Amino acid sequence: MKHAALVSLMLLSALGSSVVRAQSLVGEPEFIRVQRQAIAQDRQRILTTYEQAAQACWQKFAVNRCLADARQVRRTALEPLRQQDLVLNAQDRLWRTEQRDLRLQGKQMENGNLP
Repeated sequence: MKHAALVSLMLLSALGSSVVRAQSLVGEPEFIRVQRQAIAQDRQRILTTYEQAAQACWQKFAVNRCLADARQVRRTALEPLRQQDLVLNAQDRLWRTEQRDLRLQGKQMENGNLP
């Protein structure tokens, strides 16, 4: 399970870094914004499901065990989203660094100091 998540994380990272380079002079890369929205929607869906499960637990005799199970399912479902957030954050940092470097190069060229 962890191996598959690691492989998919590496693929996302490799794909994302090439797209970051392609969109370096535009505002925040569109794919990051779109992926963040998708993650937010998935996260909201998971939390809504958890709330429904927690409400259902109060109808059972073993409430605490049911709530603990619901929390475990929520944590397990949210972990891949957290990993995706980490990848997007790294890509965003890479993009911002690239933007800063491009601005600095532009300032150097304006001042006549070629790198």
